[in-house]
Amino acid sequence: MDRHAWVNFACRGSQNPRDATKSAFHLYDSPLPLKDLMQTVADGAELALLSACQTATGDEKNPEEAVHLAVGMLAVGFKGVITTMWSIGDAEAPILVEAYYKKLSELQTTGAVGQGATGAAYALHEAVKALRERAGRKNILK
Repeated sequence: MDRHAWVNFACRGSQNPRDATKSAFHLYDSPLPLKDLMQTVADGAELALLSACQTATGDEKNPEEAVHLAVGMLAVGFKGVITTMWSIGDAEAPILVEAYYKKLSELQTTGAVGQGATGAAYALHEAVKALRERAGRKNILK
């Protein structure tokens, strides 16, 4: 992770409200808990896309203490993190991610973003619009 400016986690995520350091990305062979993630440093890290469930959910009892997987990505050095605040379906996530990277690539190759900007917010906006068109609003809000 420390060798790449952009990372994309497409996996299951879990939030542990009792101990946020036990929140984790569930990778192919083992979980990657927040406590392990926060021991790394990602020099040159720009953008993390977390297309996994529960990556930005906090503790309802302590809403001002937001410690979750997205915060962990910021703590290790990523300048921007795109994440979900709720569960995302297996059918909808690839639609969103594909549209996101397509728009992001278009913005960067055409020079439509200013220096120091990634275009991530605009690409996400366009990807959500594409998801609504392809999946339908009812399927997104299930």
